[in-house]
Amino acid sequence: MAARPKLHYPNGRGRMESVRWLLAAAGVEFDEEFLETKEQLHKLQDGNHLLFQQVPMVEIDGMKLVQTRSILHYIADKYHLFGKDLKERTLIDMYVEGTLDLLELIIMHPFLKPDDQQKEMVSMAQKAKIRYFPVFEKILRDHGQSFLVGNQLSLADVILLQTILALEEKIPNILSAFPFLQEYSVKISNIPTIKRFLEPGSKKKPPPDEIYAFTTRISNIPTIRKSRQPGSQRKPPLDGHFVTLVRNIL
Repeated sequence: MAARPKLHYPNGRGRMESVRWLLAAAGVEFDEEFLETKEQLHKLQDGNHLLFQQVPMVEIDGMKLVQTRSILHYIADKYHLFGKDLKERTLIDMYVEGTLDLLELIIMHPFLKPDDQQKEMVSMAQKAKIRYFPVFEKILRDHGQSFLVGNQLSLADVILLQTILALEEKIPNILSAFPFLQEYSVKISNIPTIKRFLEPGSKKKPPPDEIYAFTTRISNIPTIRKSRQPGSQRKPPLDGHFVTLVRNIL
């Protein structure tokens, strides 16, 4: 039996969430190794496991795949979610590229400064309603099918549903002017493998909370990031010797 795919990424959504969605939609069980320290990332980098020194990284079929779109393409092709011919693959790829542009805005939103978040929320909603959602509304209306390409589930459907639901978390009525997308969202959400992924207890990650976003923003301020690196004057966690020393001094 082939080993299950293993995902390497922090315990949150980010760019790995689309990979989780796609594997779940394909009905593929996977394992995760969460990165919680710089040392874990450095170990992957030093071991030449990261081609471009960054995650997400997925171990699958004896390979260590990096770059989100390449990972998605491989999984979609392997599990027959990438169309039946070159024309369908190109349509799927085109729809996915457009949707990922919108999804990237959603991914980055929690990490903006608080003063910028509301402004970006308005901009994000406008782009969804004016640039992206009308495209998919027209596609569904014109061909009258349940899926975006070839009337079968594809990578394009998975990424679009992920994006719609992520936006609805922030703007519940975002689809109010798009009846075909509303119906489509319900249908795709009820595909058995996807429905299981949307249920509590699955490997779907929750939205980044304020503490996670705040911690990430603060940790990446250059002076603070420098203080967290090995060799700085930042002190290690309290050990028994240090505690005893303080007790004796006090």
